[in-house]
Amino acid sequence: MRVPAVFRPLLALGAFLAASVLPAAPVATPTRWTMGDTTFEGVLVHDDAVSTPRPGLLMVPNWYGVTDAAIEKAKAIAGQDYVILLVDMYGRGLRPGNPTEAGKAAGAVYADRPGMRARINAALATLRAAEGVPLDRARIGAIGFCFGGATVLELARSGAELAGVASFHGALATPLPAKAGELKVPVLVMNGADDPFVTAEEIAGFEKEMREAGADWQFVNFGGAVHCFAEPDEDGSVIPACRYHAPSHRRSMAMMRSFFAERFAAQ
Repeated sequence: MRVPAVFRPLLALGAFLAASVLPAAPVATPTRWTMGDTTFEGVLVHDDAVSTPRPGLLMVPNWYGVTDAAIEKAKAIAGQDYVILLVDMYGRGLRPGNPTEAGKAAGAVYADRPGMRARINAALATLRAAEGVPLDRARIGAIGFCFGGATVLELARSGAELAGVASFHGALATPLPAKAGELKVPVLVMNGADDPFVTAEEIAGFEKEMREAGADWQFVNFGGAVHCFAEPDEDGSVIPACRYHAPSHRRSMAMMRSFFAERFAAQ
């Protein structure tokens, strides 16, 4: 149907106004930092449609590191709520392409826990110093998935001061357990109740560590979930016990957001 000429300016104005209120897609900006001789390449993610300062989150991905899928996940979590630094724990140029390569890369980091803690603390310093983003530097937390979950727990054990850390299906054991007074941040751990990679003994050891450290901690088991329950691209075809579980993903995300809403409100 041909629109009468008299109405065309109004239609154009309406289209402009509609476009102007649509939320902007989060932007992803490559970001580098160094520690010693190693250069790390992460990604800063935020929605630039709103300039109001907002809390920051370190996000440590699974053992594949900084991938397109991890960037998309960071965008989905960030929305207009957070500025996220997607953390590179391996260093420039090391991007595993399969489980064997990922296991080797993650295993090297696990084998040096002081170095692991130094790397994630360097990333924390990078987020705090980030420029050109609407970051409320007084309100920063950390989240991690699988290998990343274990990493943010080591960040907490290192004595870092931030709002809190949340781990999704991450390993719990450490050769350097926190001692009384060392763990200064609240901890939220979300685990698949049927995850064969996190044993009952490991859970008991973690709970004992938290109690003896005098920590503010929560441990949640999601029924029906195994490892990788918050990884939408994992279907168990590569590693049978690494499989997405939509109800646990949804509930864990809601729990994480509630946890940080409480923590950031207290700061």
